[in-house]
Amino acid sequence: MRIFYYLKHIALFISYLLSLSVLTAQAGDRLLGTGGVSQIEGAGGGGLTPWALIAGYGTDAQLGGAAFFTRAKTGDDFELNTGGIAVGFYNRLELSLSQTKFELGSTVPKESIRLNTLGIKLRVFGDAIYDQDSWVPQVSVGAMVKHNEDFDVVPTLLGAKDSTGVDYYLAASKLYLDAVFGRNLLLGATLIATKANQFGLLGFGGDLNNDYQLKPSYSAAIMLTDNLLVGMEYRYKPDNLSSFNENDAKDVFVTWFPHKRFSITAAAVDLGDVADKTNQTAWYLSGQISY
Repeated sequence: MRIFYYLKHIALFISYLLSLSVLTAQAGDRLLGTGGVSQIEGAGGGGLTPWALIAGYGTDAQLGGAAFFTRAKTGDDFELNTGGIAVGFYNRLELSLSQTKFELGSTVPKESIRLNTLGIKLRVFGDAIYDQDSWVPQVSVGAMVKHNEDFDVVPTLLGAKDSTGVDYYLAASKLYLDAVFGRNLLLGATLIATKANQFGLLGFGGDLNNDYQLKPSYSAAIMLTDNLLVGMEYRYKPDNLSSFNENDAKDVFVTWFPHKRFSITAAAVDLGDVADKTNQTAWYLSGQISY
């Protein structure tokens, strides 16, 4: 796809917008943590799944944004490093860009897979934070265009059909103030139409299925203190390849906000089977700067 010819230029443009938001004196007036953290594909959300929230702290009159880096490693030497940026326009539109590098460990020694993701998210209606007198959640639609740079190494051998795919999603999120013993509670659900194998790291589609499947994800998080968030996620995934069994992904995470503009997330992740390795669990650590 020619769109990936322009990825570097898009990255520079998003970086410029992020810098502009940093320099804007009034930028970032939303409440602590209300842009979420950066999920592994770059969108504002939890670690595993995009939320309806727009990245950054920009209000409907401001730009906002976030930059992140995440590292995860399983007990069988699979290693994932991903970084990216996102810009939120007036708490309405989000653009994101990320690259993930997945080290294959002993499965294919000294080999890795790179996945580029360009994301767009639009808030359709509702406000997860300020519409406290309404049960209606914030609802957003989004798309993530993904390209696997190393498709011909492992994904092709496993039977994946395409190096490029697009995930489409519908997300709903709602923040309940003083909901649980005076603590804020965030609940979310996301429905993703996808062909991706392991988020796209093993290509798209396969011999078992090459059609889009609708897969839900669920999230819940509670603010234990003014700067400590604890939550969990569950993301269903398609099983497209007969060469290995793909399981759903789930995590339990803790996010600490030592400052409104900076957060650190630690999580225990269960990925199930990955390629030829079963029962893959990992710890991941992610840092994010938000404006």
